[in-house]
Amino acid sequence: MTRRIGDGAGLLAAFRAAVDNLAANVDEVNALNVFPVPDGDTGSNMLATVRAALAEAEAVAEPSADRVAQAISFGALMGARGNSGVIASQIFHGMAEGLGGKRRFTGPDLAHALTQGTATAYKAVAKPVEGTILTVVRESAAAAVATADSGGDLEDVLSAAVEGARQAVARTPSMLAILHDAGVVDAGGQGLYRLMEGALRYLVLRTPVGTSATQSATTPTAMPAVHAADDFGYETMFLLQSRSAPIDVEGLREALERMGESVLIAGNSGAVKVHVHNDRPDNVIALGLSMGSLTRITVENLDAQSNEVREKRAVDVVATPIEGRARYGHREARPHVDLGTFGAEVEATGAGGGGNGSSGPNGPGAMPPPAEMVPLAVVAVAAGDGLARIFDSYGVAAVVDGGQSNNPSTGELLDAVEKVAADEILLLPNNSNVVLAARQATEMTNRRVRVVPTRNAAEGFAALLALDPGRDATTNAEVMTLAGRAVQTFQVTEAVRDATIGGRKVRRGQTIALDPDDGLLAVDSDRMKAVMAALEALEPGFELITLYYGQGADLAEAEAVARRVGEWRAGVEVEVIQGGQPHYRYLIAAE
Repeated sequence: MTRRIGDGAGLLAAFRAAVDNLAANVDEVNALNVFPVPDGDTGSNMLATVRAALAEAEAVAEPSADRVAQAISFGALMGARGNSGVIASQIFHGMAEGLGGKRRFTGPDLAHALTQGTATAYKAVAKPVEGTILTVVRESAAAAVATADSGGDLEDVLSAAVEGARQAVARTPSMLAILHDAGVVDAGGQGLYRLMEGALRYLVLRTPVGTSATQSATTPTAMPAVHAADDFGYETMFLLQSRSAPIDVEGLREALERMGESVLIAGNSGAVKVHVHNDRPDNVIALGLSMGSLTRITVENLDAQSNEVREKRAVDVVATPIEGRARYGHREARPHVDLGTFGAEVEATGAGGGGNGSSGPNGPGAMPPPAEMVPLAVVAVAAGDGLARIFDSYGVAAVVDGGQSNNPSTGELLDAVEKVAADEILLLPNNSNVVLAARQATEMTNRRVRVVPTRNAAEGFAALLALDPGRDATTNAEVMTLAGRAVQTFQVTEAVRDATIGGRKVRRGQTIALDPDDGLLAVDSDRMKAVMAALEALEPGFELITLYYGQGADLAEAEAVARRVGEWRAGVEVEVIQGGQPHYRYLIAAE
């Protein structure tokens, strides 16, 4: 890539430099959390998202600008974590559309791509708020367009875009009072600026770039041609990209289901990721070649693997003591989730994919598939073993590991949904920072999924109590959302820095109690006083208080708090439950 025109290889190198620059500044971005809580993760979420995107881009066999941009788009889409990651993925998706069909690109092309990225990101947010990453990308794009209109080349346009982003970030506190009070700029906007800054440094300085911490691709393994009739066979996976004609996704699915079992397809007519188990991987690969070009081909002999490896690669299921339920966690994700096997754009909305997600009689899953599809099932996100066990006891079909500072990606949520054998699925994110990724996952599957936008696990438990198996998912989602919001909740932690929240001063080390929307209910240097003040701030009329204790607390301390609460209000029942949630000492619910 020169300073006047770019190509696929240059775009990849510039994006690699962008990722490295964000990695070098990730702590800075995390520290910009509006609230002085110990779970600032905007930078970490954005970094995980762009690293997933980089892994896809580095796997592209024919690095035209179009193909690289598509790979970045899809990798980010599937790897998006947290609200910042989801919005960033939409920016990349729009930019990929703007560069569609181009082997090389100019300054005006980049300006157009940024404009498309801005429009796509704004559409992805139901109620766009200025003073956020949306403002930053919009003003960056406007600066790029102005420079392109005046005849600027690629370097000029990118320089203007970076400067526009920098200035927009600096103005975010004047647009959002909450940023002004906290004395910080918008974290998502700063993360985007660091990405663009890294790309510009590569273009101007050709600064040597180190290897980014991306997940390595799985190495294809040579396998024998046949196996015994009673064995498991082969797992074949690849990325299929269309050539001139669109891919017939349903036809492909039908053909694969005739050839084998455990068929999973994610994607659309432009590109799909394929997963299948059968006796003849050569036939599967031949079918793919007849419909387009293949990359990231992997073939695994399931008979040669241990049960543990098979579980990790096929469904990433950890069996629980309750039969028929599963735990999903991105630390041990299977290849569909680790994003090393995707490399092309899939539309952010309306994309095909899924399959019924069930294993055949010879499938490699850690638990046997259900005998038949159930009408309705629930997938829930939980942080902490105690909270996960409670969701298990409610009968949810799958629990996805994740919460604050550990947001599951769009791909991981999609993976969990696709593995549930149910006609309709309810998805409980149980965290405000997971809701966007959950909604994005529902747009990438042909399964009937509805999101119940629960903001914490306590709201999730209340929502499950309102579940009526006789109703459809849409009706249940409405009723369960209301039930979740009916319970009053707050979380207790310690401030990690001095701050002002809602006009109230908070000092580092003080105990703070925050409502589900991060409103400050109480602050005090005495933990017990802070908890009691938060309870006093709740609407009266509740009869039960449930105290879920997490990291930093133990049973003895939690019981002491419970005794104090019981003395405070006669007739109110108090329950103490081990939640194990990170960062927050207590999650407290009143109902």
